[in-house]
Amino acid sequence: MENVDIKQSEESSDIPNEAIEMEKKLTHKEKKKLKKQQEYEKQMELMLKKGGQGHSELDANFTVSQSQKSIGQMAALENAVDIKVENFSIAAKGKDLFVNANLLIANGRHYGLVGPNGHGKTTLLRHLAQRAFAIPPNIDILYCEQEIVADALTAVESVLKADVKRTELLEECKKLEESANSGHLEVQDRLNEVYSELKAIGADSAEPRARRILAGLGFSKEMQDRATKHFSGGWRMRVSLARALFIEPTLLLLDEPTNHLDLNAVIWLDNYLQGWKKTLLIVSHDQSFLDNVCNEIIHLDQCKLYYYKGNYSMFKKMFVQKRKEMIKEYEKQEKKIKEMKAHGSSKKQAEKKQKEALTRKQEKNRTKIQKQEEEIQTTELLQKPKDYIVKFSFPEPPPLQPPILGLHNVTFSYPNQKSLFIETDFGIDLSSRVAIVGPNGVGKSTFLKLLTGDLQPLKGELRKNYRLRIGRFDQHSGEHLTAEETPSEYLMRLFDLPYEKARKQLGMFGLASHAHTIKMKDLSGGQKARVALAELCLNAPDVVILDEPTNNLDIESIDALADAINDYKGGVIIVSHDERLIRETECTLYVIEEQTINEVEGDFDDYRKELLESLGEIINNPSIAANAAVLQ
Repeated sequence: MENVDIKQSEESSDIPNEAIEMEKKLTHKEKKKLKKQQEYEKQMELMLKKGGQGHSELDANFTVSQSQKSIGQMAALENAVDIKVENFSIAAKGKDLFVNANLLIANGRHYGLVGPNGHGKTTLLRHLAQRAFAIPPNIDILYCEQEIVADALTAVESVLKADVKRTELLEECKKLEESANSGHLEVQDRLNEVYSELKAIGADSAEPRARRILAGLGFSKEMQDRATKHFSGGWRMRVSLARALFIEPTLLLLDEPTNHLDLNAVIWLDNYLQGWKKTLLIVSHDQSFLDNVCNEIIHLDQCKLYYYKGNYSMFKKMFVQKRKEMIKEYEKQEKKIKEMKAHGSSKKQAEKKQKEALTRKQEKNRTKIQKQEEEIQTTELLQKPKDYIVKFSFPEPPPLQPPILGLHNVTFSYPNQKSLFIETDFGIDLSSRVAIVGPNGVGKSTFLKLLTGDLQPLKGELRKNYRLRIGRFDQHSGEHLTAEETPSEYLMRLFDLPYEKARKQLGMFGLASHAHTIKMKDLSGGQKARVALAELCLNAPDVVILDEPTNNLDIESIDALADAINDYKGGVIIVSHDERLIRETECTLYVIEEQTINEVEGDFDDYRKELLESLGEIINNPSIAANAAVLQ
């Protein structure tokens, strides 16, 4: 009833005049502080009412719970700068994603959240964004996941509008100026306050900063001034990312931010986020991006979160060591259980005794604080660490006589459009490893279609060996799969394979065994990508063309793809925004620019440096690159 009384008293028309007068006399700063206090009290009231447990407001699919906080702990949240959520659990449709996990996000750190696909990384970001946990009220969170709404606003206007405070102050300023010009001089004091506030937040420099961010993400001046309704979904995602970077929230959550970017934009974003002053939590399968941007890794494993200092490469080394220790401990436990069973104990009794032994060992090693924190947890037997092994392989092609594959003096343009290529020459052999780079819209996918014969040049010719078999894989490769067949049925029909061999092929490409017998229409994008890769290899190509192959693959699968390319005896052409895949496969870089294609002088580092210089992002102090960047 107390909550109802509070609400009624707020809505009552019998509020004393003194209270209204007092509110009028509050300065803008005091009003802001009061509003913040009210928001905090409302959040604390809600938390105490729920007791820290119950359903999240995401939707009916998720159940979230966390350990109950005392009133003292809730009060301490008001000025906290870190997020600390202890012993929380999240289940999706009855399946546990997190069980008594602990989340710690320290102010100003750059975190990479990693773990297998489908284990709850995106779910955790969504729960944070919707404040399903007890989060300090002074930490504002922005989750960049959806493309912006397509409307008549230009890209730059859409970015500027994201700063609500600046937008409101500008509108108020306009009204006050009109009022002052009409002779209402009493508004002058407030007008001066608004001028000061606009100056304090750097309102004048907002548009140049918004344009710098958009330019870095690949928007030309003409595109920046184009209405968002005229952009594709991928470009609207870039506007959404630009808005997030422009607002600079206390905690920025990014879910696969590189998926909709070309290599140029990825390099710019990587460089920009290295200088980010606030807190970042990133889910990404791009290892180079995680290495360059993150200084801590959170590993989601067996429904728990584990923390590692350093970037992704350092995490991999530490994880290998930790895994060895986990296997050693597990084997010790199993040996003891076996010994107990040999001495007449049943399996249940042996496991019970081992649990008790583990409890005593933990009691001995825990501090008083740890004991308090772990009171609600029951000791469990160690689980055997599960291996997640993905191994791809391309069959060895037979020798072929040159020319293998190439374009000679090719000119091409789409109807009523400017020529994409003019008198272009290009060729590869079976030992070639080529990565084609260049910004979106320059013609990379068109170039690949000219090589495969899907497009015919206006002038010049495609030259290739008549026996050549080309295997092509791109981010849309799963779209050609039959909807009603299962992956195993599909491969059995196409290649006349026995059931077990079809399943073995799918397993090699990291498709979980339960997915082998699910209809293709019910598979995820990542699962379909694995079926398409398995099909490509069974076709035994002489040359493989990969167009953004990493978008639907996890880190382990990208590693496996790089290994497969390195072992392959045929020719390889890659278009990818994944820096590590290009480096690991030691590709020669070719850039498409000025209506032709040319080999890049130097290695990837030289290309990266040249690109950043062209964007005006290289300055003497990299730590302030994000704030001092100037794009011409």
